Amino acid sequence: MPETPEKIALITGANKGIGFEVARQIAAAGCTVLLGARNRALGEEAAAKLKACDVRYIPIDLDDSATIAAAAQAIDADFGRLDILVNNAGIVVPGDGLPSDSSLAAIERTFRVNFFGTIAVTQAMLPLLRKAKSASIVNVSSGLGSLTKSGDPAWTHVAAKYLGYASSKAALNMLTVQLAWELRDTSIKVNSAEPGYTATDLNQHRGTQTIPEGAAEIIRLALLPDDGPTGTFSGNRGVVPW
Repeated sequence: MPETPEKIALITGANKGIGFEVARQIAAAGCTVLLGARNRALGEEAAAKLKACDVRYIPIDLDDSATIAAAAQAIDADFGRLDILVNNAGIVVPGDGLPSDSSLAAIERTFRVNFFGTIAVTQAMLPLLRKAKSASIVNVSSGLGSLTKSGDPAWTHVAAKYLGYASSKAALNMLTVQLAWELRDTSIKVNSAEPGYTATDLNQHRGTQTIPEGAAEIIRLALLPDDGPTGTFSGNRGVVPW
């Protein structure tokens, strides 16, 4: 297979919101973008909106291992490698809330997608990322996943307590730390991004940031130079405490 000069990027949950904006801007930067979404109609519609760039819909559902395996096989067949993986897809489940009354089913569902699904995608794509000259993995975390912030009475969002969602993002940060260490002698960088409180469907558009603002740090980390950092957690305002 001939080597393609542009970078190949996979973004999960990219048919709307922050994921779509990340896809749009990374494609505009000259990358071939594989726009991941579980719903074919919505994914194809989103990709069609970006037809001025090289954006292609790819079916992938973090709660369906068969779609993850099929996506990895398709990327290998079409490109032979992957340069950028943005683990953006995530959910908030009704019934999640304070530790005393959160639904166990809601917590399990949240972890199955936000954490276990992200691990499954990452493991499936790692062989392709290893084939790239230099690659980046960006795990889209949250300030709610910061143990330091969550325990700070002075933090603006300290009262936002969603045990399943916050714990799944804290676990995602651990994935970042451990995977960055495991891949320390490779050309693959692994970082966590905090979008900030962005107006999206996830919070019924109550967020105080615009979608481009929420996407900015994710895009920066995805397009890091070859000698960029690894094993970090950052947002638009700089380093975020673990």
